[in-house]
Amino acid sequence: MRADARRNHERLLAEARAAFAEHGTDASLEDVARRAGVGIGTLYRHFPSRDALMNAVFQEALAALLQRSRELAGAEEPCRALVEWLRALVTHAGEYRGLARALMSASYDETSALSQCSVPLRAAGERLLDRAREAGAVRDDVSIGDLMQLTNAIALAAEQSPDDEGLADRLLTLTLRGLKR
Repeated sequence: MRADARRNHERLLAEARAAFAEHGTDASLEDVARRAGVGIGTLYRHFPSRDALMNAVFQEALAALLQRSRELAGAEEPCRALVEWLRALVTHAGEYRGLARALMSASYDETSALSQCSVPLRAAGERLLDRAREAGAVRDDVSIGDLMQLTNAIALAAEQSPDDEGLADRLLTLTLRGLKR
């Protein structure tokens, strides 16, 4: 990438992060481009869709979630490790208004640029879930896909009640009680 293109790319990412934080993932892409000092065509050359831009913005969070799953993989209590990781997923999905909805939509759509986030997360979660199953702490019929949809649904519910800071954790705790044998 040429130096000017790389600078445009980085400015677009920085402005998208700021716009998503302020206005949610439905923030105006024209506004993102304007704030980055480029035209909308430049934004679309770097990021051909909103999902592609969101995927790029969330790569840092994705890396942190994947790293956390690796750290938890050898935990003495596999079910507790799985729960801790699911809490991290809920926190991530709740960071930007609209992200949980977008992740839910993209979770089974392999053509979505956001699937580049969900596929590695699903694999990381599956490893943690398998360990919890092997330990006899989680029912055999629980799937990582269902758990990820639940975490996104919880984040979406919490997004609708921003004044209730403990809602996401309460909903996750309530949901997970159904996992144990």
